[in-house]
This record gives sequence, C-alpha cells and structure tokens, in this order.
Amino acid sequence: MTNSYPLATSTWDDKELGAIQSVIDRDIFTMGESVAQFEKDFCEFTGSKYAVMVSSGSTANLVATAALFYTKNPMIKRGDEVIVPAVSWSTTYFPLQQYGLKLKFVDIDLETLNYDLQALESAITNDTKMIMAVNLLGNPNDFDKINEIIKDKDIFILEDNCESMGAEYKGKQTGTFGVMGTFSTFFSHHMATMEGGFVTTDDEELYHILLSMRAHGWTRNLPKENKVCTKSDDWFEESFRFVLPGYNVRPVEMSGAIGIEQLKKLPSFLEQRRKNAKLFIELFTNHPDFIIQKDIDNSSWFGFSLIIKSTSKLIRKDVIKLLQEKNIDCRPIVTGNFTRNDVMKFFDYEIHDELKNADYLHDNGFFIGNSQVCLEDEIKYLAQILK
Repeated sequence: MTNSYPLATSTWDDKELGAIQSVIDRDIFTMGESVAQFEKDFCEFTGSKYAVMVSSGSTANLVATAALFYTKNPMIKRGDEVIVPAVSWSTTYFPLQQYGLKLKFVDIDLETLNYDLQALESAITNDTKMIMAVNLLGNPNDFDKINEIIKDKDIFILEDNCESMGAEYKGKQTGTFGVMGTFSTFFSHHMATMEGGFVTTDDEELYHILLSMRAHGWTRNLPKENKVCTKSDDWFEESFRFVLPGYNVRPVEMSGAIGIEQLKKLPSFLEQRRKNAKLFIELFTNHPDFIIQKDIDNSSWFGFSLIIKSTSKLIRKDVIKLLQEKNIDCRPIVTGNFTRNDVMKFFDYEIHDELKNADYLHDNGFFIGNSQVCLEDEIKYLAQILK
C-alpha cells in the first residue's frame, strides 16, 4: 500500500526525449515542420477540419476570442453579452474582459460541475450573443440540451475544453461543438508538451484569422488564397506585412515534436484515466460525506472532485490539513466561484440570480489528481484516509 498520492505524474519517456533531440539535431527551434505535423495529427484525433497550435491553453482562449472580432461580418463586438459559468479557470474569462465583453455569470450544477441548465436557460436574453461552454475537469457539457435552448436564437457557442481533452459527448470529441474549441497541453493535463495549446475549428475564415493572429497579425503564414486579405506573390513584401492586431503566441518546435509522440499515447492515457475513475466511483459513490462529479457522457477525468455534503460534520480546512499530513496532493476545484476574486473590479459583468452552488463548491470543494498511470493503490489509500 502506498503512503502518498501526487497530483500528477510525468507522461514522458525516451520517445519524448528523442523528439527533443531531433529538434536539437535540426537546429531549428522556432515553429516549424514538427508543429505542422502535430496540428495535422490533432485534426485527425479530434475530427476537426483545422487545428492551430499555440503556446498555451490560455493563449488559445485569447486568440479564439480575438478571432471572433475580425471575421468579415464580426461575430461579436465590444459590449456584447456573453454567458459564462461561475466556475472555471481564470483565462476562460480574461480574454473576454480584455475585449470589452459583458460577462453574465451563471450558476453550476453541484454534481456535473458544468452549467445548471435551468439557470442557463433563464439567463438568456435578447442581448445574449455567445455562450462559453466549459467542460470542467474532463466532463462534457450536455450539448443536446444547450443547443435545444438556443436553437431559435442568434447565439453561438465557444468551447473551453482545456481540462477535457479526449472527452466525448454522443461519440463526438469535446472541443468540436462550438465555433471553436480550445485545448491545453500543460503538464498535469491529458498530455504534455512542456507548454502548449490548440484552437480547433471547422470554419475556414476563423482558421485563417487564427493563423495570422498567432504570429504578429502578419500575412506570412497565410496561404496564398485566404479569407483575411489579398496576398501577393512577393515573399519580401509579405515577410513583414501586418493585417490584423495580433500577438506572438507561437509554440516552439520542441513542443510540436513532443506532441507528435504524446498523441500516439493519448488513447492509452485516456483508457487508464477512465479505469482509475471507475475505481474512484466505486469507492466514493453514495459516500456519507462527499458529493463526487457525475459524468454527463464520457468524461476524460482530469481529476476527482470531492464536495463535502451539507449533512456532513466535516470541515474542509481540517480535511485539507489531513490530506497534507498524509502526502495526498489536492487543489481547489478550479477557481471556485470566480466572482469572489478581487480581479472582478476590472470586469463589466452581472450575476444571474444567485450563485449558490458555486458558492457552496467554493467553500466546501477540492479535487484530487488523476493521471495516465494505474492509481489503484493511491485511490484506495485516499478512501482509507477519508473513511
């Protein structure tokens, strides 16, 4: 029996180290052929037409948000209302704030940790332009229900899938239900490329905008025929020609090379995560003290959430202290209720009704890690400590 439980473990072996060495041997470290191959492979995995690799999941959210403003007929404009869940990571929200959008925070469901669907439906008004759908801790949203809610409305979905790579809803990969989907390849996520992220889309115009926005807003990385600008055949002129107010959020070539090897392993990683989850569910379903996350369809199980029941006598700070003493890593459930952060003074926002579930999670929730290795001993150890 183990006496520790880490939050995450490395997904690398000699394949990734060899990939790094291959980039060193080529002596070209900026975004190149490995990144391009990884993007192609990622399209095949997700079933998306296009995939743009960037430097992180956070910058994926940034350029995805930005791209919405620069279509020929802008999909969104400053001041527009965007619905967001009250529980997510900070950089789900920050690009929306930075682009002058008005955020409407909606409560979550304490079991799924995604939207409280009744609250979501009641939050929609004629001013709502977009729903940010966040698949939290690996759990897909109920996209049938969300699409039913907005079917007669001029509202589109942007999908933050940074915690849920490999999750599926009705056999379709999450990250492919919105106009764009974002992913992260940071350490502790489903696969790791040092730092890295993706934006996927089936929309060619958004794809071309993303290619330009990723690298300075220039034309160099655009195909000759594109939906952003007319591009000449003069390579010199097109080297430093800027058409969009972009960023430099390119990934490094090593991350692309590592990603090619990681993606080959991802199906086995997901299989093991789900096996670990099966044991966790067996040990913690109907637990007298904890609510655990309810899988909406086919979660990729980023981690295992535990929320102290209102009927329990446990106090979270005492539980966290015990876990620390027993070498069991844990974290808050993402940000908890994000609106309780000081940074909100910079936002244009409103809170729809009350965020009672987000508040309860904020004060009583935490999560334990999952990974691509067998955690049978660790999960049994956790159950024993929390018995």
